[in-house]
Amino acid sequence: MDKLQTATIDKLPRYIQVHSTLEFTRLVCALERAPRVSFLHDHNGKKILSVQMDILKDKPIVYYTPLEHNGHYLCYGLKGGKEESEIVDTTSDASKLYSPIVRIKSLPKSLQPGNGTLDRYQPIELEDMSSLAKLTWGFEETPFPLFLFPCNDKWLIGVFMNFNDEGISYFCHVVLDSDPEKPFLKFSTTNGTLPTFAENPSEHGYSYIKIIKLKDTHPLVDYGHLQN
Repeated sequence: MDKLQTATIDKLPRYIQVHSTLEFTRLVCALERAPRVSFLHDHNGKKILSVQMDILKDKPIVYYTPLEHNGHYLCYGLKGGKEESEIVDTTSDASKLYSPIVRIKSLPKSLQPGNGTLDRYQPIELEDMSSLAKLTWGFEETPFPLFLFPCNDKWLIGVFMNFNDEGISYFCHVVLDSDPEKPFLKFSTTNGTLPTFAENPSEHGYSYIKIIKLKDTHPLVDYGHLQN
C-alpha cells in the first residue's frame, strides 16, 4: 500500500454507536436552535441513522443508531415530563422537534468506516460537575452534548473539545460511580446551586446540557490514566 492510500485510510470516519434511538434523537434535536439532519445509509450490512459530531485529526467522528423503521423525520418531544422519540412521516405537531432524515443511496469511499487510528482524545479529569458545566461558558447559543459511557467499573461523563484546530483534542470529563440515568445536566450561574441531573429541561431559571449515553466504552479516548 502506498503512502497516498495509507493517508486516505487514516482519514476515514469512525462510527460510534449510541445506546438507543432515543439517545440519538436527543443528540440531533434536544436544545438545538435548529435540529440537525440525520443521514440514513448502510453500515456493516444494516440501515443506520448517523450524524457527524466532531473531527479528530482530520477523521470525521460519526455517531449512529440502527434504524428501527422507515419514515421521513425523527420526532422528539416531552410528554408528562418524559422524553418521546419516534419516526414519523410529517411535521404536523408544532410542539415537537423534527430532524429530517436524508437517505443516502451509496456512501462514497471517504465516508465509509475506517479500520482504526492511533489518534486518541487525551483525557482531562475535572474535579466536579460544576467545572464541567462551566465549560459551556460562551457556548450558550450552540450547546454541546455531554457523552456518557462505562469504563471499567466507573462511568465517565464529559465533552470532547480542542483549543485550536491544529492541536490535540481532549476529553474533559468527570468520573462517576454509577450511571446517573437522567438525560440532562441542570445548572445555574446565578443562584449558587450545584449542578444536578434532570429528567427534562423544563424548569425555568436554569441552563441545561443534554447527555448522550453510548452503547459501549468510547473507543477513541486514551484510558492509560484509568488503568492504574
